[in-house]
Amino acid sequence: MSWSFWVPNSCTSTPSPPDISYSARPPGPVQRTLESIEFPLTNHPPFRPAWWLPGPHLPTVWGKLARRVPDAHQRVVRWPTPDGDAVSVAQVDAQSPDAPMLVLLHGLEGTVHSQYAQGFMHLARARGWAATLLIFRTCDGLIPSVPRLYHSGETTDLAHVIRRLVAERPGRPILLAGVSLGGNVLLKWLGEQGRAVPAEIRGAAAISTPFDLAAGSRFLEQGFSRVYVRHFVRSLRQKALATLARHPGLTVDRERVLAARSFWEFDEVFTGPAHGFAGAEDYYARSSSIHFVTNIRAPTLLYSSRDDPFLPPAVLDQVRVLARTNEALTVDFTPRGGHVGWVSGHPWAPSYPMEGHVTRWLEERL
Repeated sequence: MSWSFWVPNSCTSTPSPPDISYSARPPGPVQRTLESIEFPLTNHPPFRPAWWLPGPHLPTVWGKLARRVPDAHQRVVRWPTPDGDAVSVAQVDAQSPDAPMLVLLHGLEGTVHSQYAQGFMHLARARGWAATLLIFRTCDGLIPSVPRLYHSGETTDLAHVIRRLVAERPGRPILLAGVSLGGNVLLKWLGEQGRAVPAEIRGAAAISTPFDLAAGSRFLEQGFSRVYVRHFVRSLRQKALATLARHPGLTVDRERVLAARSFWEFDEVFTGPAHGFAGAEDYYARSSSIHFVTNIRAPTLLYSSRDDPFLPPAVLDQVRVLARTNEALTVDFTPRGGHVGWVSGHPWAPSYPMEGHVTRWLEERL
């Protein structure tokens, strides 16, 4: 994903102590450096947001613009899907056949090169685990051979990947982590499974999840957040047009797709009709993970920041209330961090502790 926009400096912060930075090095040293920046964000010591990245927007975009993580995966392969198409997955090999498998789901318009995805895969390699990153359809640069894309409520590809991994090595522990849109997909799938979730699933973590898609869509139409929307919708619109060119039988109005400027407009004219929903409202109602979290039975971490510019904090309050009724859920909502941000340290030595914090929590579930 390519980001190019100006971010306002809208509030102040107090300085934080120096932290250990991530720097681009060969695989061995990189793994050691990533290990060294792990620490719990809300316990001992707490997460200390970078004083030089005030407000919710700067930490949100900093990692996308400035962070560089060398690739940790060893290959990208295509796995056939039951609908006659295929999904791409990036793989990291384990040091032993029975080592845990970390399954990753990226965010909206993420790719195999998303910094947080590579960060997670480096941490998996450092532990001797295997890792599989599910690259959502079209996010590998390919237009599907079937008339569909990916979306926040589409769980069949994740279900297919999990079934395959379980069948390949029954009994091997599987850990899951989903980021942003991937977090919503993960929580929805876990809720759909309920008590039928495979025994191999030992733990899951959903990071910066847009629990309520309708509320998030409205919230993103305010202030600077509209810049994110225009960025994403421009990319989604191009994919939708390419899909229409390959599958002209889709009952979608091309001119309305061209005119879409907001998430709601795009989901109303493309995501909904192309994927069996009546429109945006129906899509949001049936796909929002907030409606599924009470049915989750696998140990699951809900990790978000209350200043996430993609979601109103009132939604996190609702999620916290729901989580109190489900002992499988662990809530960890930090006061600051932005959307998939959580930057610490100094400008010359920033650190990105989110992946380490989440990985350690998952490791404790083994």
